[in-house]
Amino acid sequence: MRTFDSLSEREILALAISLEEEDERIFADFAEGLRETFPASASVFDGMREEESGHRRRLIELYRERFGDHIPLVRRQDVKGLVQPKPVWLLKPLGLEKVRNQAAAMEAEIRHFYEKAALRTTDARIRMLLGDLAQEERSHEHLAGKLGSKELTPDIRQSEDEADRRLFVLQIVQPALAGLMDGSVSTLAPLFAAAFATQNSWDAFVVGLAASIGAGISMGFAEALSDDGSLTGRGHPWIRGFVCGIMTALGGIGHTLPFLLSNFQTATVISVVVVIIELAIIAYIRHKYMDTPPLAAALQVGLGGALVFAAGALIGSS
Repeated sequence: MRTFDSLSEREILALAISLEEEDERIFADFAEGLRETFPASASVFDGMREEESGHRRRLIELYRERFGDHIPLVRRQDVKGLVQPKPVWLLKPLGLEKVRNQAAAMEAEIRHFYEKAALRTTDARIRMLLGDLAQEERSHEHLAGKLGSKELTPDIRQSEDEADRRLFVLQIVQPALAGLMDGSVSTLAPLFAAAFATQNSWDAFVVGLAASIGAGISMGFAEALSDDGSLTGRGHPWIRGFVCGIMTALGGIGHTLPFLLSNFQTATVISVVVVIIELAIIAYIRHKYMDTPPLAAALQVGLGGALVFAAGALIGSS
């Protein structure tokens, strides 16, 4: 890799052209990825892509005047100090905040590049163009804001925010909630069956830990293999599986940890309190993200938890 200070004026211009071409393609990918769900925001990135295309043309025109038609391939990864942006296909499914944050980081980096490059060159025309581009990149965020105010009316913005919320619920909340419910409820029976059967905290802890980890692995794979997300829009299957598996394990481990206490009665009471807290959290999440009425959410979750707990207690006491 070359250091930035070792680049000639010709190589600086070639690198600037390469950066603008890359940013232009990334903004085009952003626009295409958002178009179906967030059409108004996609039009904002279409406008930003056109701006980058204009920057590229101006750089190429000046380069041809100064150095001829051949432009050496100087890429971002060839120069120390430049950050390689994450490929768009790794960002999928595209979310508004994720895209906006990367776009802001890209604009800040290339503005800093132009400011530093303008100080390096002694050619008046090159220095003037680089300085102008730095100023335009500085105002690019304002351009996006103006495009946003033009394209994203309050109704459209509200609609896109609601669509973003639905994607978050579909891709993160649903698998996390499924895992938390399974971990918090399904592990109650083996945990309390072992607890009441043995009257021993350590035995109950071992059974609860095994049940929690086993349920986490099982639920994680089940969620990941349920569908690939291409038709349902539920996001990357392995991300969903990881979220679901982790939340399943945590849901079971939460009320298992109290049995690390040597006093069996104290451990049991604390575990029951933890279970009540877990069920209350599940009911709240169902109400907040699934639009389930509070009373209905509490009854559904509470009834299920009570039945499983009773099954475990009865089996353990028999």
